Amino acid sequence: MAYVNAYQPPPPPKPAYGLHGPVPYDINVAFPLDLTQFETPRVKLTPFIPSVHAAKYHAAISDPDHFYRYYPFPGIEDPESYLLFMDTFVRQNPYSVLLAVIDKTTPDPDYPEWGGKIAGTIALLNYSPTNLSVELGVLCILPTFQRTHVATHAVGTLLKYCFTMPCASQSESGLGLRRVHWYAHPDNEPSLRLAARMGLKREGTLRWAWVLPVGKARGKTPRKTDLLAGPGRDTAIMAITWEDWEDGARETIKTQMARMDDTLVANSHRGMQL
Repeated sequence: MAYVNAYQPPPPPKPAYGLHGPVPYDINVAFPLDLTQFETPRVKLTPFIPSVHAAKYHAAISDPDHFYRYYPFPGIEDPESYLLFMDTFVRQNPYSVLLAVIDKTTPDPDYPEWGGKIAGTIALLNYSPTNLSVELGVLCILPTFQRTHVATHAVGTLLKYCFTMPCASQSESGLGLRRVHWYAHPDNEPSLRLAARMGLKREGTLRWAWVLPVGKARGKTPRKTDLLAGPGRDTAIMAITWEDWEDGARETIKTQMARMDDTLVANSHRGMQL
């Protein structure tokens, strides 16, 4: 039987827009994004706009190698490489969006219009309208805001949006998804603990899921005859489904967010007494 191979190389990448992306900035999102649902009394999520947020975000990272130690992506320790990578990896994918996390409890006198200070990033990645699923990722909480209410509120806000049905009420609406998953380095205990605290369950480990850049720490040594020189990395998979959400995870997240609010209030009172 005759056959052909009509494969053609993919078209060249879209033209580079520079570090700040196109003007005006196009978030290029193909799924519903109701930003009125992306806010709590403590945090606000808004599209990450490089020309607006990048300088403050990168200035808050004193040790990029340590900050991004669990990430498999090459070159993101450099601010310029980070922005170009995120444009390709997130902005040019219409089923992904990168969000800036704004801590409303900490004013930024340089940008009062933000309603707070930038505390990190979080993203919805590879949304699937066919399978009603999405990945929650690029959760990078800046050092000053780690071990505070910020991560809990950011994750809880997006999980609520993901599982709330569209137009569930006049005040609430969401994507109505069946599944949200979370990928992490198996050694990243803070990430795994946060996911578990927010109701996600460990489903397993993808072995040798990534080829890391050469020189990247926390990798596995490949065979001597391997086709690539970079070390390997496993990926832990955690997930939460609509069944988990309705069987108690929704209440768990409310409790976690309220607990972090109580801690914040207690700490502020303690500071007033000092």
